Amino acid sequence: MATQVPIEKVRNIGISAHIDSGKTTLSERILFYTGRIHEIHEVRGKDGVGAKMDSMDLEREKGITIQSAATYAMWGEYNINLIDTPGHVDFTIEVERALRVLDGAILVLCSVSGVQSQSITVDRQMKRYKVPRIAFVNKMDRAGGNYQRVAAQLKEKLGHHPVRLQLPIGAEDKFQGLVDLIKMRAFYFDGESGEDIREEDIPAELQEQAQLDRQEMIEKLAEVDDELGELFLSDAAISNEQIVAAVRRATIALKMTPVMCGSAYKNKGVQLLLNAICAYLPNPSEVTNEALDQKNNEAKVLLESNADKPFVGLAFKLEDGRYGQLTYMRVYQGKVSKGDFIINQANQKKVKVPRIVRMHSNEMNDINEGYAGDIIALFGVECASGDTFTDGTVQYTMTSMFVPDAVISLAVAPKSRDAQANFSKALNRFTKEDPTFRVNRDEESGQTIIRGMGELHLEIYIERMKREYNCEVVAGKPQVAYRETISQKGEFAYTHKKQTGGSGQFARVCGYVEPLPSDAVQQYEFVDDIVGGSIPREFIPACDKGFTEAVKKGSLIGFPVVGIRVVINDGAFHAVDSSEMAFKTAAIMGFREGYAAAKPIILEPMMKVEVQAPEDFQGSVVGQINQRRGTILESGTAEGYVTVVAEVPLNNMFGYSTDLRSATQGKGEYTMEFAKYSPVPKNEAEALMATYKEKLAAEQAARK
Repeated sequence: MATQVPIEKVRNIGISAHIDSGKTTLSERILFYTGRIHEIHEVRGKDGVGAKMDSMDLEREKGITIQSAATYAMWGEYNINLIDTPGHVDFTIEVERALRVLDGAILVLCSVSGVQSQSITVDRQMKRYKVPRIAFVNKMDRAGGNYQRVAAQLKEKLGHHPVRLQLPIGAEDKFQGLVDLIKMRAFYFDGESGEDIREEDIPAELQEQAQLDRQEMIEKLAEVDDELGELFLSDAAISNEQIVAAVRRATIALKMTPVMCGSAYKNKGVQLLLNAICAYLPNPSEVTNEALDQKNNEAKVLLESNADKPFVGLAFKLEDGRYGQLTYMRVYQGKVSKGDFIINQANQKKVKVPRIVRMHSNEMNDINEGYAGDIIALFGVECASGDTFTDGTVQYTMTSMFVPDAVISLAVAPKSRDAQANFSKALNRFTKEDPTFRVNRDEESGQTIIRGMGELHLEIYIERMKREYNCEVVAGKPQVAYRETISQKGEFAYTHKKQTGGSGQFARVCGYVEPLPSDAVQQYEFVDDIVGGSIPREFIPACDKGFTEAVKKGSLIGFPVVGIRVVINDGAFHAVDSSEMAFKTAAIMGFREGYAAAKPIILEPMMKVEVQAPEDFQGSVVGQINQRRGTILESGTAEGYVTVVAEVPLNNMFGYSTDLRSATQGKGEYTMEFAKYSPVPKNEAEALMATYKEKLAAEQAARK
């Protein structure tokens, strides 16, 4: 695509949804109808080819999307840049970074399951980045599909203002086509792959329903769009063009969500969705993008989608390609050409752009330049995920994306000594690619610890090490990220004295520790209440350093201490023997004294678990959750399926997928995501503390 498409005709969109709602199937159809691929392959198809957007072998085997894949396609005069994102909560960062750089999105919902737990998470991410969206109710051909119920759930569960733009013709296995409530015409999709669109009059039996639905659509639009509201109140005639303009205005202003339906698998309704993407979702110039000016105290600057302005681009995703690092970049302002020098704002390094490509899943098409609003990929540009690049005339940085905390960790080691180099290479690459995948070395045990968003997340990376780096890995038992905190105020008054030959050490710190309020943003707070110079000002930072170090490891089970405020209000020093080191040591020991007096407790991560299974298995599903110390929050049945939402400790969720499958004859499925930290029951806490003491004793014995 050598010619530049006018920015009004560019759409940057993502497809997001709960796992198994049909995102990848939908993107496969979009590519087919826009002529980007010439035959359709299914996600778990018998031909073994797999969907175009699932380019990793692992994705094809497991039938899930792991990495977000980018592509572009032309629909009429419009250039659509499309990112297909994973639905599994373990890969939530892929959705996060895609939504960070997109202008619009399609929220895919299953016509039977409706709004599920992951739909709520994805919707929260869309709200975080203010992304306008169209809701597409997929799988209308399935038994129990209900378009109206799902549209109503958008309001109940997600707080949207849903407006239905279509009426399905037939339902379940008799689903034939759609009525467009704006044009008041019926559309059918003929041909082997639904490529021939037939437009006809609305069937007689649906005429009355269509009129009622159109009236409801106009009323709902009038509620959120002033221009249409005035026409509606004055009983003026409303043209189709005015309705389309109102839907566009209200969607971009995030005042409403257009709701459409179809069946991607049965090739029905996808072309109308493509028309809606072009008609209702914003082009890059209609979205507010802000950067922070580093020269002007991080003042906010509005970026313009204008190719003549200074270049600003954000590297939002990295991949290790055949030819080195591939950096996905969204160009927000200006343009970038092959051979240009651009500056990484994170480290002020100047780099030359050797090659620019547009991605079509795992295929690349070379281009010479990328303009404002484009999503491109660069080769040979070293950087980290989230770095901002400019042409050097401005010093702007884009705001970073939200990165959730890891909840699970594993000790890993290569099986053979020879694989050590590949093991390190793999870990380096994965941490660069994925901000939620973290690696650290446990100094005491000398083990390499990997941390991530869930069992599947870490499992996939271990499998990738084996396949991509020929490195077999031995993994320990998954370790839950516990935390420690205090339940009341605890005072301390510690004097650190040491007299050896030469100058000694002396420092005294007094104060107290207390719990922070539950809604506090930071987990540790230091308050300096020293008056009268009992501790000189130059030693205060050393006290803070000591406390910061002490909260890294609690005394109960050796996990970080959270939700704590440390206040120092008195102390003493010696003109000769006091030093930074002495006060740091006194702070560490003082903290331990105060911590022990403050009734410390252990916290464990609680997961929000949503289980779906046929109604017959309701008893065993609830029984299993109760066995795992779960608290059931809500449960309901719809279309022969029971949905149970519960909070369960992460430590009790290991191996749950196998148990659930065996209890429901393989028909049950579940998703889980981190909810909050809660205190551990007394008997569990005692067992954890006993294990920790044994571990310390064993380490001490080993040192001797």
